[in-house]
Amino acid sequence: MKELLAALCLAAVVGPALAATQTVTLSVPGMTCSACPITVKKALSKVEGVSQVDVTFEKREAVVTFDDAKADTQKLTKATEDAGYPSSLKR
Repeated sequence: MKELLAALCLAAVVGPALAATQTVTLSVPGMTCSACPITVKKALSKVEGVSQVDVTFEKREAVVTFDDAKADTQKLTKATEDAGYPSSLKR
């Protein structure tokens, strides 16, 4: 019983890892017209954990802010690819 109580106390102190908000820029070279960003933005906005999306046609990029406990760059690039616009992390 002491061990269980000690484990519960330790868990309460350590707690779950805190999620962090991240912002990444994706290169989306396949956008060929001014309507393309609408589709890209909708696709990215549907990814769980995404809180903000800004897509710029002229730069062919998307700036995405997300909760890294719920989303990652792989999910983001898959979302754009599934919408017909393959993307990659811009460095």
